[in-house]
Amino acid sequence: MSESSAGSGSEKKSSGDHSAKDGVLGSNENKELGFIGHLMELRDRLLRSVVVILVIFLGAFSFANDIYHILALPLVNNLPEGGNMIATGVISPFLTPIKLAFIMSIFAAFPYLIFQAWGFIAPGLYKHEKKLAVPLIISSAILFYIGIVFAYFIVLPNVFAFMMTMAIDGVTHAPDITYYLDFTLKMFFAFGIAFEVPVATILLVLGGVTTPQSLAEKRPYIIVGAFVFGMLLTPPDPASQIMLAIPMWVLFELGLLISRMIKKTDSEEDGYQAMSEDDMESELDRIESEEDSGPKL
Repeated sequence: MSESSAGSGSEKKSSGDHSAKDGVLGSNENKELGFIGHLMELRDRLLRSVVVILVIFLGAFSFANDIYHILALPLVNNLPEGGNMIATGVISPFLTPIKLAFIMSIFAAFPYLIFQAWGFIAPGLYKHEKKLAVPLIISSAILFYIGIVFAYFIVLPNVFAFMMTMAIDGVTHAPDITYYLDFTLKMFFAFGIAFEVPVATILLVLGGVTTPQSLAEKRPYIIVGAFVFGMLLTPPDPASQIMLAIPMWVLFELGLLISRMIKKTDSEEDGYQAMSEDDMESELDRIESEEDSGPKL
């Protein structure tokens, strides 16, 4: 009897060990499959984004020269009488409009790219995070486009008008088409990023990195930083620097106002609220004390 019971006990133990190992292996396999599934989803979304960009590019390819002419209007309208743009590269007249058409295709596909990124990260967000993320994503795309439009219609004409007044007498001003494209794209990117200041301000507050009160106290440093940012990313003339720094300051104030409103709304609701560091430490101490005082096997 003792041998049979010992044998049965060892068999149960062996079967228990095998089941535990199978459970661990199964969980590891599930994790691996989940990771591979995420990679496959990311690949599919990237391929869709590339296909959309290529489709838009193929449509814009036939109008590449017309798109470049529209882009060059702020400069052409301010050139001296008889002035023209030139191409110093051998294949610049061919490659420059194509490069512009491709970059414009990416800009045009920006909402779809954001939609694909949102579809990838949304399943991992909580309900309250989704509620805040959707308007922030939409507003970030809109603000980026507004920054580009502001640079094209307001900044570039004034910058080139100022440059022409400072031109040296007797020097023929003939800008190169490639250099002009690089310059305008740099300006579009600078103003597009600068107009994201409200979104960045709100994210910093919601992430607990800072508070509206702290940002309000640092306002003088932020204003100086806006002018430094404008100095680094715009031509060395005061007009373009001011036209970048002042909108950044105004947009910072807008983001500060919205973050205060969001904080006030969160404090009045009974929904999710982030715990402070002291509350988290006290909660951890309570859990540890309950575990220590619990029954020990």
